[in-house]
Amino acid sequence: MCGILAVLGCSDESQAKRVRVLELSRRLKHRGPDWSGLYQHGDCYLAHQRLAIIDPASGDQPLFNEDKSVAVTVNGEIYNHEELRKKLTKHKFRTGSDCDVIAHLYEEYGEDFVDMLDGIFSFVLLDTRDNSYIVARDAIGVTSLYIGWGLDGSVWISSEMKGLNDDCEHFESFPPGHMYSSKSGSFRRWYNPPWFSEAIPSVPYDPLVLRRAFENAVIKRLMTDVPFGVLLSGGLDSSLVASITARYLAGTKAAKQWGSQLHSFCVGLEGSPDLKAAREVADYLGTVHHEFYFTVQDGIDAIEDVIYHIETYDVTTIRASTPMFLMSRKIKSLGVKMVMSGEGSDEIFGGYLYFHKAPNKDEFHQETCRKIKALHQYDCLRANKATSAWGLEARVPFLDKEFINVAMSIDPESKMIKKDEGRIEKWVLRRAFDDENQPYLPKHILYRQKEQFSDGVGYSWIDGLKTHAAEHVTDKMMLNASYIFPHNTPTTKEAYYYRMIFERFFPQNSARLTVPGGASVACSTAKAVEWDAAWKNNLDPSGRAALGVHLSAYDAETPLSNKPSKIIDSIPLMMEISEVAIHG
Repeated sequence: MCGILAVLGCSDESQAKRVRVLELSRRLKHRGPDWSGLYQHGDCYLAHQRLAIIDPASGDQPLFNEDKSVAVTVNGEIYNHEELRKKLTKHKFRTGSDCDVIAHLYEEYGEDFVDMLDGIFSFVLLDTRDNSYIVARDAIGVTSLYIGWGLDGSVWISSEMKGLNDDCEHFESFPPGHMYSSKSGSFRRWYNPPWFSEAIPSVPYDPLVLRRAFENAVIKRLMTDVPFGVLLSGGLDSSLVASITARYLAGTKAAKQWGSQLHSFCVGLEGSPDLKAAREVADYLGTVHHEFYFTVQDGIDAIEDVIYHIETYDVTTIRASTPMFLMSRKIKSLGVKMVMSGEGSDEIFGGYLYFHKAPNKDEFHQETCRKIKALHQYDCLRANKATSAWGLEARVPFLDKEFINVAMSIDPESKMIKKDEGRIEKWVLRRAFDDENQPYLPKHILYRQKEQFSDGVGYSWIDGLKTHAAEHVTDKMMLNASYIFPHNTPTTKEAYYYRMIFERFFPQNSARLTVPGGASVACSTAKAVEWDAAWKNNLDPSGRAALGVHLSAYDAETPLSNKPSKIIDSIPLMMEISEVAIHG
């Protein structure tokens, strides 16, 4: 991922202001170590830190139209850029960059072109002919973006909060699927899919349609001019991404340049079941597999860096971001610059444990809609920033626009978890890739229940974090927590510890408001807490409040005391699923 920073309509056009913009842009240097660029037109500045994935030789930014009257700074990947170029036959392109189409699309279609882009992106486009500009962020918010306002009337845009928090009077997260236009001085949502209204769909489930849609989502993301690989935890989602990538890599341009041997990566504590499961999948697929180990102390030592880069104090996000942060550093050291990852599947298909309690298909579907809309605050934020901290790009095929449209149009009755029909979590996805003739994965992996991989970086990791926090946060500090942190007051010592670190880096009120709060159980939204009366008295976003959900859903007739001791011992590990399932 690249880093973009723009200051628009400021009252200062001096050399000192230019130096300040450059200084702030360097705070995003980790996102784009391959090139730094700054363009100034009057009182507008566009800065860019480039991570070169497509056309490394000539795609430096900002990018321009033919007469340079339109300038663009972009973070992202436009997967349909070749198709779009064919529609722009009257235009001459300066580079082979996939983002080079944006300025020309604006010339042809004005501000209404954004929905034509198939990809992930955040961009600022400046039209020097009238000094107007537009800012846009991709549909789900896979790329991170913030907007701020200065006392002098300037508007600031940055890929990360640290690029603008010291200079803006107010700032906030730029809403996904929206565009901001200087001409209207307001936001408007350009992404308007049918599911956004949360109306209940009725399209019958067709496994082959779902399979083709996801294969297409993966294949289009194989567009790269640099070495890449896949994140492989051994769980369903990352294993499917790896399987499809391995199956179709041979026929791509990437394979011609870098070879058809796929590289896979996994992280875990020593002896982790995740490492074992990922190794099994890698052996089946024939990937060149890389295992990275970390200790609890390694993770604890990295917490401050993680919070600085991820820019949140949300407990579950920090827990899951830390192993991914450590792994990304190792991956980048191997010369890899892009990885495929499995985020988004649990939100689309209701894969979290608490979905067992969904009372009906309407509630099930509406909760998946709410979860997808919130992804930019959790999993997308983690995947984007944990990798970008080391100049690595993560691509997430489950959050492909077309795939989401297909998956969210399915009658949610088919997605619901039904023990008596043998339908476990994400059954519709598993069934779609259950091919007897050309299997994508072995059966026991395809139908392996999610919690079996939850302890990959699990219980001792979470336990270690809690013990470390307890050593730094006293009972007296907790008694005064509501006075020190009146907004999103931390209720545990671990949360308090993270909050102290966050506030040291980002002390502004605007910063603390960018982090979501509210009641949650097992990563649910506040609305889903109403599904079970017992949850209201046992709120825990990590999933511990869902204790017994899985066992009661699959084997309600068997008393817990009669279950194998191995299963009983693993229950605490199961419940950590939501925050430690790093990439599926």
